[in-house]
Amino acid sequence: MKSYTVQMLGVAAIAMGLSTGAYAQDAKSINGRWDATLTTKTGVVPFRLDISGEGVSLKGTLYNGWDPFETTTGARFDNGKLVLNIDHYLTKITAGLKDGQLDGQVIAQSRTEGAVYGFHATRYVAPVASADAPQVAGSWEIPLDKPTAKGEKTQRLIVQQRGAEVSASILRVDGDTGALNGTYKDGEWVLSHFDGSRPGVMELSLNKDGALEIKQEGGRAGSMLIAWREEVAQAKGIAAPEDYTTHTTMRDPNEVFQYKFPDVNGKVLSNEDPKFKDKVVLAIVTGTWCPNCHDEAQYLVQLYAKYHDKGLEIVALDFEEPEQQDDLARVHAFIKQYNVPYTYLIAGAPAEMWEKLPQAVNLNTWPATIFVGRDGKVKHIHTGFASPASGVFNDQLKQEFTSTIETLLAQKQEITRAALQ
Repeated sequence: MKSYTVQMLGVAAIAMGLSTGAYAQDAKSINGRWDATLTTKTGVVPFRLDISGEGVSLKGTLYNGWDPFETTTGARFDNGKLVLNIDHYLTKITAGLKDGQLDGQVIAQSRTEGAVYGFHATRYVAPVASADAPQVAGSWEIPLDKPTAKGEKTQRLIVQQRGAEVSASILRVDGDTGALNGTYKDGEWVLSHFDGSRPGVMELSLNKDGALEIKQEGGRAGSMLIAWREEVAQAKGIAAPEDYTTHTTMRDPNEVFQYKFPDVNGKVLSNEDPKFKDKVVLAIVTGTWCPNCHDEAQYLVQLYAKYHDKGLEIVALDFEEPEQQDDLARVHAFIKQYNVPYTYLIAGAPAEMWEKLPQAVNLNTWPATIFVGRDGKVKHIHTGFASPASGVFNDQLKQEFTSTIETLLAQKQEITRAALQ
């Protein structure tokens, strides 16, 4: 695998070769686009960072593929020192500005452990890409050497392409990796990603036999995979990816789905509470440490705005690490960042999920969305969340969610009509 450090040093050298006067002028301000890197245990992860505003309006913006994704919850720049807080991920970037470059560290908190990464950034320089990039856009399937802990034999790779630039995401049954982005050069794409969580690097190269070779660093690192276009995978008899709508089921579909947990203010609510009775309810198994749960929450806010007045309620059954449950700092930041209007119940620690929700069978993804009808019984379960990085699979998910919600909401009218006859 090629050295990302060497590549980034090359970018830095180009940046230092800019006009001295223009560069010095830029260096007086923190604002603008930066080529940033994290130094992890497995290598260097390049990512794009935009900084804008000043004083209390100062903010940093991180990207998911081509699109702005996360903005900081707080930022300051004083005496050459930059601090960027991403509280809804418990991530902080601190760096000093010297000679037009930023150097410091990133402190990030995951579900299992904290991490400290080296941080470096230089002024953005547009990458130089080859003009002969092959076409690799579309959906690919990745056969695995052995099933995952969730029983997956095959995963998906979704590639979106703009000339020599590619955005790609691996979609698992529990959600996708986010969009890793990069350009084609010297026969391969080098893609990378950091959105406040899940740093990673991926190399893609197209083999002569039509297979797409995938090398990964960072995040779920250390693997080399081969992907085939969907029609080729089918012809080869490769097992289909897990079905997101049948992976998790209910022990007894005739049982009322029950839950009883405190909300973020300590008030205990249950499925019997008046706010949930006779409503269509989306019960979301979630945790604010989970990047895919961040992706889903932004979509759930849209669904709530569209369907709440028609009888939809959403309740998050939230599982946080024990050390987070004292002050729920990340939960409160998460709710504020995404303007979450629906109820958050603190169900316990992640390891307690199966104990707290025993009615669900094969519940092992974050998130899992449980669709509950007006009678309190589960009508549908969707595991994981395919974010916009998953392209057509995000479109399919939205169609599935909206059609299921509308069907369940319509059942009240049917019941009322039958009672009047």
